[in-house]
Amino acid sequence: MSEVTYYVALPFVMADDGLAPGEAAECTSANAAVMRAEVLSRKPGCAGALAFSRTGDPATGEFGDATVIRKFGDVPEDLSTL
Repeated sequence: MSEVTYYVALPFVMADDGLAPGEAAECTSANAAVMRAEVLSRKPGCAGALAFSRTGDPATGEFGDATVIRKFGDVPEDLSTL
C-alpha cells in the first residue's frame, strides 16, 4: 500500500440554506494550502475557506479523515456533512 497526503484549500460561499463548499484547490504542501485558503477567503462572494489534508491510498480509494490545518472566515462547524 502506497499512502499519499493531499493538501487542499476549500472555499465556502453563501447559499440559500447556509454555507456551501466551492471549488477545491489541490496544493503542493500544507503551507501552500494555508496560503491559498487565505487568498480564497478574501475573494468576493466567498464567506470563508479552510486548508486541510487527507492521507490514504489512491489505488484502493481508502482515505483517512480529513485533518483541518487552518480556517479563515465563516466555515461550517460540522464538516462531516460535506
